[in-house]
Amino acid sequence: MGDVRVTIDGTDVTVPEGGTVLDACRRGDVDTPTLCFAENLTPVNACRICVVEVEGSRTLVPACSRPVEDGMVVQTDSQRVRHSRRMVLEFLGSAVDLSQADELGRWMRHYGADPERFGEAGPVERIDEEVKVQDDLYVRDYDKCVLCYKCVEACGDDAQHTFAIAVSGRGMDARISTEFDATLPESACVYCGNCVAVCPTGALQFKTEFDLRAALDWRPDEQEVTTTVCSYCGVGCNLELHTQDERIVKVTSPDDHDVTSGHLCIKGRFGWQYVQGPPPLDA
Repeated sequence: MGDVRVTIDGTDVTVPEGGTVLDACRRGDVDTPTLCFAENLTPVNACRICVVEVEGSRTLVPACSRPVEDGMVVQTDSQRVRHSRRMVLEFLGSAVDLSQADELGRWMRHYGADPERFGEAGPVERIDEEVKVQDDLYVRDYDKCVLCYKCVEACGDDAQHTFAIAVSGRGMDARISTEFDATLPESACVYCGNCVAVCPTGALQFKTEFDLRAALDWRPDEQEVTTTVCSYCGVGCNLELHTQDERIVKVTSPDDHDVTSGHLCIKGRFGWQYVQGPPPLDA
């Protein structure tokens, strides 16, 4: 396969044939917002935050999945692109709780998105559901779900092949759900936690993190991340141990690791309690 030449915001870049416009943007050091895209998942074109303007195209196109073509001319910061991205961010912010979506918050400030301008009588309704806490491993908070489909992809063909979750319902009733809305312990879920790892908004969250946030004691800026190798089997999965006050609070894996691609099993993701004793008693 050869290279193709693409013009990004007036700058010529070369991208391997079969690459995407997002690849070209990154080659040209153009910071492009994404939400439903992840390096270790198949693009589903759900969010439309990464849209760009391609010369000769009637509509804006998603950068994460549009293949490059030789001679393609792309604008990533035109008025049309900025308006579209701002509107998408405002609609998301008016419908769900984005308080823990730090990356989206950065882009909302960048584009001047103001979800509150729609007011209480805006075009959409908030979900307003209680957080689902059905086990000690992770929780589901639909008030934060933006239906990016990342968790569905991680549970399906891209990683786990369990297919325990999918989108159910239509319109404002759309939810990421288990089969027949069964509780997680009664569903096909194998608790690999790969859905939690790819969630960009905190809609799926480690129970340890959820509890610390509820106690106003979640301090990510003070946490240390230590890379090690999982001790449970000989596959060689790399683990990232997130520690706070010298205690593990969650475990992730590098997206670019040759073995895991960011995905783990239940043992690697949640089986770390043996490393440390019970929490210290209050004085």
